[in-house]
Amino acid sequence: MPPESQIPTPASVKRRFAVSLALFYSAIFAVSGTHLPFFPLWLKAIGIDAAWIGLINALPAITRFTTLPQITAFAERRHAIRAAMMLLVLATAIGFAAVGLQQQPLALFLIYALTCIMWTPTTPLTDAYALRGVARYGLDYGPLRLWGSAAFAAGSLACGYLVDSIAARDLIWVIVAWAVVAVLAGLLLQPLDDVRRKAAETHAGKAWLRDTGFWAVIASAALIQGSHVAYYTFSAINWQLHGISGLTIAGLWTLGVIAEIVVFALSPRFSLHPSTLIAIGGLSAVVRWIVTANEPPLALLAIVQLGHGLSFGMTIVGTMNLLVQRVPSHQIARGQGYYAACNGLLGAATSIASGAIYARIGDNLYYVMAAMAAAGALVIWAARHRLMAQPQSDESGG
Repeated sequence: MPPESQIPTPASVKRRFAVSLALFYSAIFAVSGTHLPFFPLWLKAIGIDAAWIGLINALPAITRFTTLPQITAFAERRHAIRAAMMLLVLATAIGFAAVGLQQQPLALFLIYALTCIMWTPTTPLTDAYALRGVARYGLDYGPLRLWGSAAFAAGSLACGYLVDSIAARDLIWVIVAWAVVAVLAGLLLQPLDDVRRKAAETHAGKAWLRDTGFWAVIASAALIQGSHVAYYTFSAINWQLHGISGLTIAGLWTLGVIAEIVVFALSPRFSLHPSTLIAIGGLSAVVRWIVTANEPPLALLAIVQLGHGLSFGMTIVGTMNLLVQRVPSHQIARGQGYYAACNGLLGAATSIASGAIYARIGDNLYYVMAAMAAAGALVIWAARHRLMAQPQSDESGG
C-alpha cells in the first residue's frame, strides 16, 4: 500500500470522501443506465436506420482509444483528476442537450462524437480517483463502486417506466436530466491530499507497459467486455420487437445490475486469484450469449440476465485487482486510460460490425459475441501461471 495510505485520517474525512464518491458514481452511472438501453431506441424513434445506429453507438468506444488516454494522462500530469471529472460532466450535459436537438444522421454523429470525447474519460478518471482514495483512506473499491451499479439500475427502471408513458423521441431529455444531476454531484467531490510524486517516481520508467501479463489482462478484459456490445446496442430493440414492454426491458436490465451489485458487495471476500475471476466471467458470458441467441422465454431470459453479475461484474473485479497489482499507484490514471483504450478499440470495431451483422442475421449475432468471450477466457487462462508467479513488486507501487 502506498505510504500516504498510512497517514492517520479522521473518520469524518473518510466518510465525506466515501459519500461524495458514492454520489458521483451514482450520478454518472444513472446517465449510463438511461443511455445504454434506451439511446438506441431514441435513435430509432427519430428515424435513424440500423447501420447508422451501429456507427453512432461505436463512437464512445472509438473515443476510448483515441482521445481518452490523452485526457486521463493530462489530468494525471496536472494533478487535476478531480477537476477534470467536474469539467467533463459539465461538458457532457451540454453535449447531450445539443444531441437532442439533432435529427440528421451526420450532424448527430458529429455532435455525439464531441460529446463522447468529454464523456468517456469520466469513468476511468473516477476509478483512478477512487483507487487513490482507497489507498489513502484504507477503503474497499467494490462497496464504493456498487452505488454506481445501483444508480444504473434505478436510472434504467425510471427510463423504462417513461418509455411506456412518453414518446420515445423525448427519451434524450431523460439522459440530459441525469447528466445535470452528475454536474451537481461533481460539486460535492472531496479533494484528496496533494501527494506529489517523489523524484524517483517522477523519473520512473513504464516497465509495466513491457509486462506481457499486463497486456494479457487488457486483452482478455477487452474481449469479454466487448462481447457485451450486441447486448448493449440491440437488446432493447430486439426485445421490443418480440413484444416486451419498456418497463419489462428495464426490469431485465435491472436484474443483471442487481447481480452485479451483489458481486461488488461480496468482492472483498473473494479468495480466488483475480485471473480466475476473469476466466469465470468469460465462460459465463459464453453461456449467456448462447442462450440469448436462441430467443429464450421471458422466465429463462430473466435467469440468464442474472449472469451479468459474472460476465461483467466478476470480470471487472478481477481486472481492477490485477491492474492495481501491475501498475504503479502514481500512474494509475494512465493505466486506466490504456485499459479503456484497448476496450474501446475492440468495442468500436465490434459495434460497427454488429450493426451490419444484426441487419443480416438478427439474434444470431450473439453467437459471435460468445466466440469473443471464449477467446477472452482462453487468453487469461493461458496467462494465469505468469500472473500468479509474479506477485506485486515494489516497482509496481500498488
